[in-house]
Order: sequence, then structure tokens, then C-alpha cells
Amino acid sequence: MAQVEKRGGLLRKSSASKKPLKEKVVLMYDEIFMTEDPSKCSPRFWEELFLMKVNLEYLEGKLESLDGEELMKIKDNINCLFQHCIQALGEEHPIRVVNALQTLCALIRGVHQKNKSTSGFDIINMLMGFDKAELCMKNLMESLDSLLCAEGSESLKSLCLKLLLCLVTVTDNISQNTILEYVMINSIFEAILQILSHPPSRREHGYDAVVLLALLVNYRKYESVNPYIVKLSIVDDEATLNLNLFLFRQYKDKEEEHQSGFFSALTNMVGSMFIADAHEKISVQTNEAILLALYEAVHLNRNFITVLAQSHPEIGMVTTPVNPAPTTPVTPLGTTPPSSDVISSVELPLDADVQTSNLLITFLKYSSIVMQDTKDEHRLHSGKLCLIILTCIAEDQYANAFLHDDNMNFRVNLHRMPMRHRKKAADKNLPCRPLVCAVLDLMVEFIVTHMMKEFPMDLYVRCIQVVHKLLCYQKKCRVRLHYTWRELWSALINLLKFLMSNETVLLAKHNIFTLALMIVNLFNMFITYGDTFLPTPSSYDELYYEIIRMHQSFDNLYSMGKLTRTITH
Repeated sequence: MAQVEKRGGLLRKSSASKKPLKEKVVLMYDEIFMTEDPSKCSPRFWEELFLMKVNLEYLEGKLESLDGEELMKIKDNINCLFQHCIQALGEEHPIRVVNALQTLCALIRGVHQKNKSTSGFDIINMLMGFDKAELCMKNLMESLDSLLCAEGSESLKSLCLKLLLCLVTVTDNISQNTILEYVMINSIFEAILQILSHPPSRREHGYDAVVLLALLVNYRKYESVNPYIVKLSIVDDEATLNLNLFLFRQYKDKEEEHQSGFFSALTNMVGSMFIADAHEKISVQTNEAILLALYEAVHLNRNFITVLAQSHPEIGMVTTPVNPAPTTPVTPLGTTPPSSDVISSVELPLDADVQTSNLLITFLKYSSIVMQDTKDEHRLHSGKLCLIILTCIAEDQYANAFLHDDNMNFRVNLHRMPMRHRKKAADKNLPCRPLVCAVLDLMVEFIVTHMMKEFPMDLYVRCIQVVHKLLCYQKKCRVRLHYTWRELWSALINLLKFLMSNETVLLAKHNIFTLALMIVNLFNMFITYGDTFLPTPSSYDELYYEIIRMHQSFDNLYSMGKLTRTITH
């Protein structure tokens, strides 16, 4: 018997004497791409179609092969296919539902892809028709909501989330995706929250659910009322907030069963971005989507700030694993992370001497790694998001109270960039201090390690802003922080020296006077109000000593500003 080969929708026999045969589903697709209604000759056409295994490659390829005019000729058939897909989502037979979800993904991707090169038609009209769009999207969202909330197949829920992510991400600019107006009207926020609140569903779909919510929150967020923003901002489930929310991947599977909620899912993913220590430059998986979700949670929901303070045993200090820890693969940017099956099992001893940690500590460690290498575009974006999140934290009154609480001391092992002129600090010598000291250390570390040709101006501005906001809180609340301020002053002065030494190169790309003014304002703040927050009179002496010792830098900055002003006038 001749062997049968399947390729591009063809069932082709090896014998050259017979014509190649096509799959039945491909023949049915070809009928849809005719101008005639395919159900005229076959009344059961649509019922049979969704029993056939979807050929995504052929369907999307067929859409791509048509030009805009040809696509408009078969608009009615595409509308009909879209509507029957939605109807099939209500079927009891799971095969029909799966095939309908996959077909919808192919249709949405294919039509949007075609519209990128030929903008002669409206996406909504092409997919659904203007007159039926509102009802179609209402039925679609209701069906997806039911499937996500049902106790049915996890694979169906996964396909629903993939379809929603496809719908949200088909345009480069999410705010230009007009179909999302219907997703705003027919909210699925509760369905997403239910997935994140249920441990088995969260393990399977947590990443997609969090990314989807982060994207929906950003749809025209500054132009109109976004219901997802409103609902996220008022989540205040006390049972969720008061649990041990931060789930490290090193925890046992059974530990996760005691956690619940959106915050738990999000904090687990932030923790999973962190990869174990190494002696040299550390490698982490950058994931802007999860950082964006963390930013939205911190920015929109004040209740989430309390999550940052939730303490748990520091896993890194536990050295007795029950089983060998499997290696967690690093996932590329923008892909779904590895399954939560890849979790190492570690016992959590009931030892009062074990150091405690929290989400903020892990976030600071992660930031210290990401911000080491800003030459990489992904790291640059991740570093920017980290600094924006830190800015939100530094602006919050409750977070500041927690950061500066002298009764809440932590040992934070930030990762420092390998440099020739300094030795790697021994981890065991790290002191226990209020968390604000770690934030300031992170800012100082960034300042001293990024004075380079490709100067990350935006990141430096945000870094100085974080320091300024922390000082404002200390001045306002008269918090006398026992910190090695001399390291910060030295770093700021060296930054000024770098700006002046590279004035010609930097001025061609950046307004360095904005950054220089921010640095000078910090010193003015120390001089004018230092008596309200510097710990001892000797700290004032050190401040003046540093300023006098490096007075040439300030004199040069004044001369450079005066000269530049003269030239511009």
C-alpha cells in the first residue's frame, strides 16, 4: 500500500499516477473562501466543520494569500464562520468547543495580519459585520466567561485565555484595538480573579491570566474609564491579603494549597523570575509582562502595599533539601513560564533564628540583577519598570513607614556588578537593617556602575527621584536613619564629575543639566534640612567635609552652566 503523506492540508500518495487528495477540513475551508454560502448545498456544513480537526496553518495561510479586495468579496462567509464559531462555544461536545476556539484564533490573527498591509477595511466589519458586532461580542464574552468559571477541562480554560490574549495583542498598540471596547463592556474580570484564586487553576493558567489582566488594564487607561482598572483598584479580600502570599518556587507543592488570590499568583510569578546566586554576573529571565502586572498592582491597589510587608522564612538560608532540586529552565521573553511541576522541595524548619524575608526583598534582589546590564534592550526596559515600581513604593505613606521601621530589620543580599577596584562583599557580613537601607544601597549601586558611553539618562533620573522621595519622607517624619550617607554623597559627586567630563558627548543626546540640578537639589536638602533626618552631628561634619573636599566639582558645574547659558543667549 502506498504511504500517505500529510503536508499543507494535502493527503498525497507516493504514487505519481493519482492526483493528490486534500483533507476534508481543507476542502471545507476552500468552500468558505468562495463567494457562495457553503451551507446552501450542505445544510449540515457548519455542524460538520467543527467536528473536523482545525488546520490552523492552512486557514491562516489562505487568509494571508488574499488581497484586500478578494477578502471583502467573502466577507459574508467570514462573518458567518465567526458567528458559527461563537455558537459552537455553547455546545456540550468538547471537540466542537476546542475547534471553535482554535478557529477563532486563526480568524482574528489572519484578518488582523492582512489589515497591517491593506488598511482598506474595518476589522470589526470584516469579522462580524457592524450590525451584528455588539451581539456577537456579547455572546462571545459570555461564553468565554462561562468556560473560564466552569469546573470543566483545564485545556479548555487554557484555550480561552489564549484566544483572549490573541484578541488583545493582535495590534502593536493595544489602545488602537477597537474590538477591546466590547471586552470593556462585557467584563471578564471576575472570571480572571476566580482563576487566580483557585490553586489548581492558578498553577495551570496563572501566568496567562496575570498577563491578560495587565494588558486589559492598559487599554486607553488615560483616555476613558477602564472597568478593569476600577475593579483591580478595589480588590480588598482580607483572606487573600492576610495569607502568606509570597510563594517561592522552592516551596513544596502542598504549601501552595494554602495560598489564594490574585496577589498570591502575582507574587509567585515575581519570585519565579529570580534565579539562584552565582559568583560573577547573574543571569535572570527578563519578563516585562509580569513586571508590568506588578506595577499595576502596586500603582492601582493600595491594599497590595501590605503584601510587600508579608514576612516568611528566608528560603535561601535553608540548606537541607528533602529531594534534589530540579533545574528550572529559563523561558524566553514573552513565553509561558515552565509548569509549576518544576518546583524543588525544601523543608521549612521552625527555627526562631532563621532570617525572614518578603516580596519586596526578593524584588530588590531581582532589580539588582536586572539593572546590572542596561546595554541589552530587554534588561533596559525591565530596569526601567523596576525603578518605576520603586518610585510607586517610595511615594506611598504606608510603604515608607514599613521601609523605615527600625523594628523591622532584614538582611538583604543585593547583587553587585563585578568591578576591578572592589572586592565582592561576604554575604555573612551583611547587617540587619531597615529595608530603606537596601533601597538606598540599590540606588547607590546603580549610580556608580552605569557611568558609560551609552548613558541611561532616563534610568538615572528615576533613580535620583527615588532617593529624593525617600529623603522627603525622612524629613517630613523626622526619621533619623542610621545609614552610611557618605557612600551616597560620594556616588552623587562622582556622577557630577562624569557629567562634566563627558559634557560634549552627553549634551548631544541628553539634557544633563536636568539631572545635575536634581543632584544639587539633593545636596541642598541635606544642607538645609539635614538636622531633621541625619543621625548624628558628626554626619553633618562628614557632609561638609565631602562638599569642601570635592568643591572643584561644584565650581566646574557652575562654570559649565554659566558658559552654556551665555552661548545659548
